[in-house]
Amino acid sequence: MNQSAPEGLHGRTSFPYKGRKVRSSDTKEALVAARRPDSGGVEGPVITLLANHFVVKFDPSLKIYHYNVEISPSPSKEVARMIKQKLVENNSGLLSGAHPAYDGRKNIYSPVEFQNDKLEFFISLPIPTTKSGLPFGELNCFPQKQNQLKVFRINIRHVSKFDGKDLRSYLSKEGDDWIPLPQDYLHALDVVLREGPMEKCIPVGRSFYSSSMGGTKEIGGGAIGWRGFFQSLRPTQQGLALNVDFSISAFHESIGVILYLQKRLDFLRDLSQRKTRSLSDEERKEVEKALRNIRVFVCHRETVQRYRVHGLTEEATENLYFPDRGGKNLRLVDYFKDHYNYDIQFRNLPCLQISRSKPCYLPMELCMICEGQKFLGKLSDDQTARILKMGCQRPKERKAIIDGIMRGPVGPTSGNQAEEFKLQVSREMTRLNGRILQPPKLKLGDGGHIRDITPSRRDRQWNLLDSHVFQGTRIERWALISFGGTPDQKSNIPKFINQLSQRCEQLGIFLNKSTIVSPQFESTQVLSNVYLLESKLKKIHRAASNNLQLLICVMEKKHKGYADLKRIAETSVGVVSQCCLYPNLGKLSSQFLANLALKINAKVGGCTVALYNSLPSQIPRLLRLDEPVIFMGADVTHPHPLDDFSPSVAAVVGSMNWPAANKYVSRMRSQTHRQEIIQDLAAMVGELLDDFYQEVNKLPKRIIFFRDGVSETQFYKVLKEELQAVKEACARFPGYKPPITFAVVQKRHHTRLFPFEIDPSSMQNQPFDENIPPGTVVDTVITHPKEFDFYLCSHWGVKGTSRPTHYHVLWDENHFTSDELQKLVYNLCYTFVRCTKPVSLVPPAYYAHLAAYRGRLYLERSESIACMRSSPTISRPAPPKATPLPTLSENIKKLMFYC
Repeated sequence: MNQSAPEGLHGRTSFPYKGRKVRSSDTKEALVAARRPDSGGVEGPVITLLANHFVVKFDPSLKIYHYNVEISPSPSKEVARMIKQKLVENNSGLLSGAHPAYDGRKNIYSPVEFQNDKLEFFISLPIPTTKSGLPFGELNCFPQKQNQLKVFRINIRHVSKFDGKDLRSYLSKEGDDWIPLPQDYLHALDVVLREGPMEKCIPVGRSFYSSSMGGTKEIGGGAIGWRGFFQSLRPTQQGLALNVDFSISAFHESIGVILYLQKRLDFLRDLSQRKTRSLSDEERKEVEKALRNIRVFVCHRETVQRYRVHGLTEEATENLYFPDRGGKNLRLVDYFKDHYNYDIQFRNLPCLQISRSKPCYLPMELCMICEGQKFLGKLSDDQTARILKMGCQRPKERKAIIDGIMRGPVGPTSGNQAEEFKLQVSREMTRLNGRILQPPKLKLGDGGHIRDITPSRRDRQWNLLDSHVFQGTRIERWALISFGGTPDQKSNIPKFINQLSQRCEQLGIFLNKSTIVSPQFESTQVLSNVYLLESKLKKIHRAASNNLQLLICVMEKKHKGYADLKRIAETSVGVVSQCCLYPNLGKLSSQFLANLALKINAKVGGCTVALYNSLPSQIPRLLRLDEPVIFMGADVTHPHPLDDFSPSVAAVVGSMNWPAANKYVSRMRSQTHRQEIIQDLAAMVGELLDDFYQEVNKLPKRIIFFRDGVSETQFYKVLKEELQAVKEACARFPGYKPPITFAVVQKRHHTRLFPFEIDPSSMQNQPFDENIPPGTVVDTVITHPKEFDFYLCSHWGVKGTSRPTHYHVLWDENHFTSDELQKLVYNLCYTFVRCTKPVSLVPPAYYAHLAAYRGRLYLERSESIACMRSSPTISRPAPPKATPLPTLSENIKKLMFYC
């Protein structure tokens, strides 16, 4: 999710005036986000809730003066803030006594006008400067003992002034429906409210972190979890609101570089015992990757200077020389002995290279990692688990933390900026009403009969103890392959096959008690050898006369060869696979076997559950049995932050049956690195419409499209380009123009809802420590002032605090009412194939996410080999053309192999 722009600030407002036409081949109407069709839904009993939105009252008559700032030489963000502070202290008169707000880059906002429209200042700060003309090497990077003053030139010029009248009329119900959100004013207020935290915390995206918030915790691998908070100013139905949430992020631990490497890289764990150790080429690349771009400081002398690691020296420390001022070659090791009386211990390790252009060396053992640097690498499974645990608070505790942030010394109201700009920020969470949608009746199988069940438990889970899946499959021809495992573990395989087959039978799925070839036992090493793995899988396939319905793979532990296994099975062999781990086979709980059986059944073409009352019978105004509808989901997954060139992967799925709408076919494509808009969308949608026509013998009468993973800053771009692509796909069929509903689905937002109960015994308002129930929907007060959006919590939060899913309808030619769309989405959440409970995300979006992740796996290994070859340059070259994904085998193309 793009974190660069303030949530709620840019995207929504770039929707143009109604009068403006968007030129395109066949749409002549203006693209404006769908308006809310009514004043909100009415179905379901009411529940009182609290939301972590804090009302912000502003004075619409207050003028805000916007100035552009240019500082040269260009400073870092930290230095820029120091410059601003000194500027305000020293030049109160010229700035008319104002305490302006600064965004850390180019913009200053003031509540009063400065003396002149153009101002020039010179500010000197005690920042170490590098003396030019010194020889290369260590000396070159170190100034003399005293810090010299560095002079900055600051030019300030007036850009514009604005007031809050437009914002007031936009937020009020009377405002003209088509005025865009007054971006400038809202952005200015956002900067004002960030000023206080900015001075006391480390900003990361829209969040702030501080070790003073308590609760820093080592998460292993040289990383540490810090507590912080997210804040974003949003236009809502109740006016402006500040959305504040607790958050956790991983930072590099501030420790010595040697100790950091011991924690970060397994192969260096015993480094302090083996000081003479050197690095192989492969190891050197790993170390360089772990340290590149990290800021360090030195501990062999006093200095405030910070250095950024650009790479490692080719040579080991003991072989490094550099020219002194007289041009004489000095040995680095001797230099440190003579100048600092320090004996370098780790002589066979390379030095840190801290300059891009010239040799500037620092021995690793003399460097410490600076505090407060966000950990950008990919977190391991263990690190992820620990950081999730840190951020996993029950509702009562999370609410208390957020309330504490609002009143605390580093929170959004901790500075004096709000008073300067006449802002009043409430310290109380917003109280509002939600509604609880009722669960749908479900259809299960029972030995060929249909039974119905209404999930009546509080968590809306249902069990399959005395019933069958709605549609069970027959799996006659299947095989099992095992990788690794102790003799004891392997001896469990016959029992496992027997019990899985029994559990399948209880669920109405037939799994042959004997495999088509005897179970194959291979060593874990096979997973590391692509060619060997492929030949083993093909051999099993041939032994089954090239007609295998399922391959079960049992692994000793999680292995990166999983990616190769999936790619080979699904693209070159053409068989659906189900992986599981030996440790789970030891327990063989009924739940584990049932979960495995449900996944297998769905992958080979069965289905778990269907709605008892079909969608047409529930939404009769819009849906009809003889007018099929297709539900589509789309998502894009991007590589992790340190990966500068791997392609992004887009996936689109479409439902292939009506009215059950519970079987989905997928299409996946790789595309330009970090490109959020789906490039091949028209082709993928066209193929899905083709598939639908083959299955149902009709083209869908309506298209309902759920787009996952889009931030608000990109709403307009996605609507403009992707809606057009869907229409283009339809235009390939003569005279076909179905009405389209296009909704964005967001999980990565920061609105949290807490149940609110009045405790009759104390007559005090008391939030209780319980998550909101499944089916809770909110479409008033904290939602958009004009557009069609709602929050729906469709699942039961077992851990932590539930995060409702935010559905934002950008386009709606089907003219849903709030109740109709909310009911439709909630009902679909009960049809997810992998479990017997409602899920938190509408299934088409969920399946698209799984399919995109599968596409990423197909690229994973070949990419990691390419990674090694990529040059360690610091400047980012243009990403290469995306490697296309391998083609799916015909026999699995129409199955839900990705789930």
